Amino acid sequence: MSQSNSDQNPSGLDSNSDLYKIRHSLAHILAMAVQSLRPGTKLGFGPPIDDGFYYDFILAEPLQESDFPELEKRMKHLIKQNHKFVREDLTRADALARIDAMGEPYKKQYAEELLEKHGLSGLSFYKTNEFVDMCEGPHVDNSRQIPTDAFKLKSIAGAYWRGDSRNTMMTRIYAWAFLTKEELDQRVLEQKMALERDHKKLGKELEIFFVDDEIGKGLPLWMPNGTVVRDELEKYMKEVEFKAGYQRVSTPHLAKTDLYYKTGHLPYYAEGMYPFMELKEKHETASGAIEEVRETYVLKPMNCPHHHKIFGHRPRSYRELPVRLAEYGQVYRYEDSGAVSGLLRVSGMCMNDAHIYCSEEQIKQEFLSVMDMHRQVYETLGISKFYMRFSTWDSEDPKGKQKYVDNPRAWEWSQKKVREAMEESGLPFVERKGEAAFYGPKIDFQFRTVTGREETASTNQLDFAVPERLGLKYIGADNQEHTPYCIHRAPMGTHERFTAFLIEHFGGAFPTWLAPTQVRVVTVSDSFNEYADRVVNDLRSKMVRAERDPAPDTMGKKIRNASKQKIPNVLIVGEKEQQDGTITLRRHGVEEQLTMPVADFMTWIDEEIRLRKLPSWFKKA
Repeated sequence: MSQSNSDQNPSGLDSNSDLYKIRHSLAHILAMAVQSLRPGTKLGFGPPIDDGFYYDFILAEPLQESDFPELEKRMKHLIKQNHKFVREDLTRADALARIDAMGEPYKKQYAEELLEKHGLSGLSFYKTNEFVDMCEGPHVDNSRQIPTDAFKLKSIAGAYWRGDSRNTMMTRIYAWAFLTKEELDQRVLEQKMALERDHKKLGKELEIFFVDDEIGKGLPLWMPNGTVVRDELEKYMKEVEFKAGYQRVSTPHLAKTDLYYKTGHLPYYAEGMYPFMELKEKHETASGAIEEVRETYVLKPMNCPHHHKIFGHRPRSYRELPVRLAEYGQVYRYEDSGAVSGLLRVSGMCMNDAHIYCSEEQIKQEFLSVMDMHRQVYETLGISKFYMRFSTWDSEDPKGKQKYVDNPRAWEWSQKKVREAMEESGLPFVERKGEAAFYGPKIDFQFRTVTGREETASTNQLDFAVPERLGLKYIGADNQEHTPYCIHRAPMGTHERFTAFLIEHFGGAFPTWLAPTQVRVVTVSDSFNEYADRVVNDLRSKMVRAERDPAPDTMGKKIRNASKQKIPNVLIVGEKEQQDGTITLRRHGVEEQLTMPVADFMTWIDEEIRLRKLPSWFKKA
């Protein structure tokens, strides 16, 4: 019998691992505690997840997070009683009779679906003392195998039954669970940092972005501070790409739908695209008749078809290859309003996109160069703990021809080339079968944020299919036409997502080169405003984003405000500084203050910005 306590295993763990069994068993222990505290509570699903578990309930009486201490107390009491987890496999009739006796309507609904749609002959149950749950398992043998100091209830949220908004809203209790207390403590610390560094919270406080309902969900408005951050990132990538031989292009925000049918993106990506726009025009034919012409356009969800058109607009020679076309291109992808979140998941985004058109012989070196570019960019930003996820096709997938281009030889050959490049790069990677793009293998750069989440920073793909679909050609050394391969790459992903990462990565305290305000000058009193303004003007003449705090506050309050706003460099000027032509530098996160001539500070900050240095207090993640 094959079933699941949830529609899937969202933990990513091997179901036979000790951690999976502990988390799964704790979900049952939680359900027992909730039903003892709130008799009459009905059960939904309770699976392990990536850092613990959750369980969904229809509560007889509401629960609050203030009830967590009592629930945890009951859970620990149950664990110490050394209850066994006993599996029972029942036939169809006996299973349905068991569920009726349990009085669990949601379990029954799911059981009937499993039996009817999946043709199961029966179902499995786990019994722990008097508690019974329909469940595939596995679980620990007995509750004493569960550490009592390595789990903690986390939060309460609403969740629709089966994730469908047409269904009943249930109460979901989330919990952390690990093998040791040390791992739990680390995760709790990460959660605290996540709340403090949440990009939506800091984005509002630091005036980086906001979302307005009249503009639309998932369509962030970048404020002046946020625009500085994205401009600096773009400036940096343009420099990196220029040195690597990229040429910049610019493309429109929409295109005819015919283009996407030709590339193969339609109809597969239709759900992720905005509604099509049909334009009607009337034209007079040569015979004088009036003819209506209809054309359908759509906001572009990706830049590659436009770049393909640029490559293919004129004949190309092998001597030109590789051709590297780069653009910070705006794209639009439809997202359900409930799915969008701050800058991490949006409907409109600006992508650090590029497409490399190369010969078969150039693939490996170009991929190595792309991976080295990622390493360089991440080192500049203090990101060191990352790895690559290599996604390949699955030749045994029964839906393979629907999911992937039907060219087994091209798949195997291209995956071999990419794998060779990854191995030669020396960067860590894992391989994931069946997760490739429809037109070729892909590499995702993954890193764990300071707040404990694992995120995809960028995606890179080898495309052997679409260039052929669009008839892209170059003349080879043999004077014959050849189809180029295309490498899709985006080291900084999108402005939106990458800025969200960096806000949390730096806790909003950006390094000087990236900070919206690089220097704020604070005067001891208004008597020194003129001197302060001269310092500001000298800095701005060198393109340093400097300002004087004009507020009628005390010096102490001005310094505190600058600290809250995470200004990296605060210059204090008073009578002594004015007399000596100096400033006193107070750096964010550094206790020591330094007094130096204005000229020396100008030299110092120029180097901080030009070399894009990380702040001295920052520890690489």
